[in-house]
Amino acid sequence: MSDSAVCDKFLTFLQASPSPYHATANLAALLSEAGFSQLKEDQTWQLTAGSKYYFTRSDSTIVGFILGEKDSAAGIRLVGAHTDSPCLKVKPQPEKNVKGYQQLGIEVYGGALLNPWFDRDLSIAGRVCYLDADNALKSALVDFKDPIAVIPSLAIHLDREANKNRTVNPQTQLNPILFQGQGGAKNGAKGEEEFCFRKLLLEKLQSDGCNDAVDVLDFDMMFYDVQPPSVVGLKHDFFAGARLDNLLSSFIGALALIESDTKYSSILICSDHEEVGSQSDVGANGTVLEDLLTRIYPDAEQRQINIRASMLLSVDNAHGIHPNYTSKHDDNHGPLLNQGPVVKFDAKQSYATSSHSSSFLKRLARMKPELPLQMFVTRADMRCGSTIGPITASNVGVKTLDLGVATFAMHSTRELAGTRDLQTLFQLLKRFYNSETMITTA
Repeated sequence: MSDSAVCDKFLTFLQASPSPYHATANLAALLSEAGFSQLKEDQTWQLTAGSKYYFTRSDSTIVGFILGEKDSAAGIRLVGAHTDSPCLKVKPQPEKNVKGYQQLGIEVYGGALLNPWFDRDLSIAGRVCYLDADNALKSALVDFKDPIAVIPSLAIHLDREANKNRTVNPQTQLNPILFQGQGGAKNGAKGEEEFCFRKLLLEKLQSDGCNDAVDVLDFDMMFYDVQPPSVVGLKHDFFAGARLDNLLSSFIGALALIESDTKYSSILICSDHEEVGSQSDVGANGTVLEDLLTRIYPDAEQRQINIRASMLLSVDNAHGIHPNYTSKHDDNHGPLLNQGPVVKFDAKQSYATSSHSSSFLKRLARMKPELPLQMFVTRADMRCGSTIGPITASNVGVKTLDLGVATFAMHSTRELAGTRDLQTLFQLLKRFYNSETMITTA
């Protein structure tokens, strides 16, 4: 698959995945079209060696796996990523009307860069839970798609220090405006009906074909920038878009799994809630992976033997060295965009890479044709972020390595990656899934 083909496929996927729920549904469709059979966690499984499967949990975490034809002692090739991204999430009772402007109250999900949310054309997407006419509880995915909201900046004339020392209060300054006029008797025109967000969601459900919906009970709805992703730069060097952290890794991981053979057991797990600590039933600190491994290998001792012969690649974006902020990096560890995936180290174990696991990946990358790798460690006077790698390694006991493609503007509404790095990561993950020799149990 060519560089442009990978980019084109990712463009389509990213545009159609404005929330973790949509990303999970689209990954499920991708696996299903490639011959992976769907499983349900609340049903008994009948698994066959050499077959491909997938399942989802709570609509926002997905696992695809191949039950290998080879003996289980050959180990498991695991790739982990996550489906969630920092965003502005709609509060449960969000309606706010100020001076006749209808707004929605938000809370910040994850470590978002807040300033880029101003002056963007915003829409809303996510999952809605509702009752039908028979009082049955159902859920559906909703995406308004159109730009239906905006958070205007305050004019420079009213904030003369904005370019020097600007801070953002998410409670008072980040509530998007939907429209002007309706607001009930208190702030709106006389006789106007008070705006209700749940009613808006109900109307959207019905217009989308959920004609049985009669009452919206709750929702997980998130704002997003409607500007589509694109390949940018004079020489098309860069891929720009929202939610590259970490839908880039999730999508490339799925492509690699699809193009892998059935000789060895291979797993792709894309979890939700990584950006807020992974503490949930769908997060990496939950039981999804352990539950899967228990089903595949019910004998505890054999399962532990298999795990110690296995390897997890925790794939999450890395910080590329920004040409305007080179001092933020260690001089010897500043990854460049389009120079290959980045292996991430941290002495405090915010990344799970060890010399053993990194040596395994370096050996893998040196196979012909050789694939470039870069190394990253943060400055000694700064702290790095973390990933699902250390969480999974400590919970499951699997040797782990953290890596990802170098990016700019991580956690912004629009992030930037290198177009060639998508292809290199795809080739590396595919090589990993098909690797005949796994890491030893040392």
